[in-house]
Amino acid sequence: MKTLVALLSLGSLGLAWCCRLSPGATNIARSGEASQSSDYPEEPIGYAKKAIDGVTDTNWFNGFCTQTNPDPSPWWKVDLKQKYKVNVVVVTGRTDGSMYRMMDAEVRIGNSPDNNNPVCGKVTQVSDATTIFCCNGMEGQYVSVVIPGRNEFLHLCEVEVYSDPVAEENRVCW
Repeated sequence: MKTLVALLSLGSLGLAWCCRLSPGATNIARSGEASQSSDYPEEPIGYAKKAIDGVTDTNWFNGFCTQTNPDPSPWWKVDLKQKYKVNVVVVTGRTDGSMYRMMDAEVRIGNSPDNNNPVCGKVTQVSDATTIFCCNGMEGQYVSVVIPGRNEFLHLCEVEVYSDPVAEENRVCW
């Protein structure tokens, strides 16, 4: 009970209870359309769609990851084709020596196709290839990963998005 009271007093009840995947949750990114600021041109070519192919292999050389050139503020995004209330975004990067490049990458969600959307979260540690972002029902058609303010390679091995369609009745998380 003390934990529940503490969570209520901190305003974190939604985060504590809603930031987990329901059994059988569907990754809606898989049916979206991915794009990115550029395609790294060397084999294996890092096309944007590789980040929503359902394969979480984190070794670039196996050919399942995406990568941009060292662009200024590189970005990757998925168009979900309709508005959703996004609850969880799972971002998986590379484990073959390049995770440091992901530091400060932002996950953004909204309805602007130019990635100028509200930030759900930011990569603050790169000791693990997978980062889970609790977005608590942020609404939008576009989910993007952006490294703002520096020239960098952006590489992603998988981006998963779990959500409720906006048309559904609001769900209370208890």
